[in-house]
Amino acid sequence: QVATDLSKVSGYQVIRLYGTDCDQVANVLAATKDSNVNLFLGIFDIAQVQKESQTIANAVHGDWSRVNTISVGNELVNKGTDPGAVIGAIGQARSALKAAGYSGPVVTVDTMMAMTNHPEICKASDYCAINCHAFFDGNTPAEKSGEFVKGWVDKIGQATGKTVVVTETGWPTQGDNNGVAVASQDSHQAALSSIKEAFSSNVIFYSAYNDMWKKNGPGTFNAEQYWGLNGNAPSS
Repeated sequence: QVATDLSKVSGYQVIRLYGTDCDQVANVLAATKDSNVNLFLGIFDIAQVQKESQTIANAVHGDWSRVNTISVGNELVNKGTDPGAVIGAIGQARSALKAAGYSGPVVTVDTMMAMTNHPEICKASDYCAINCHAFFDGNTPAEKSGEFVKGWVDKIGQATGKTVVVTETGWPTQGDNNGVAVASQDSHQAALSSIKEAFSSNVIFYSAYNDMWKKNGPGTFNAEQYWGLNGNAPSS
């Protein structure tokens, strides 16, 4: 299934994974071994940093050349986790991964608001990694997405003095509208074009396929499932 799904994803330099369960790191490495794609890997549970670090190390078999970055948590501070706990987990992961032979960037990923309100989590990271979706602003139409995201990147970069990488951005193809933000296929395409115009690098689009396993709800404008760049996964 992994190989089938990834065979339909082309033209990208980096694929982001969020965790280590279900042998996803080893499976994706195997499925992309004949490509030039690098992986942005993730430690999902900061209570299991040592275990997930070891899972990653076991999957790469000492060859870290295709690992772009390893993140520690995704939007944890935004969800209420104490920033100090996240910073501690970053340090723990960095030590464990270094011992396993990894010398690349280690970061935490959070929303642009969490990163702005808690710059210490950026400073503890090797660069600032933000998830930034113009759709949730409600005042930004799809065709202005690039301008919106670039504005946040510039703001956080200036405040922290660090490189900022957008680790999630995109637009839903279905769901309820959020103010002037319309959830539709046309808006999805307009948003992607706008973001591509604003950035030549340091952006990861969200997501490869629709996430039909997620639950839609009013808090995410019933659009949680429908951010896929390529519709539903072939294996779904």
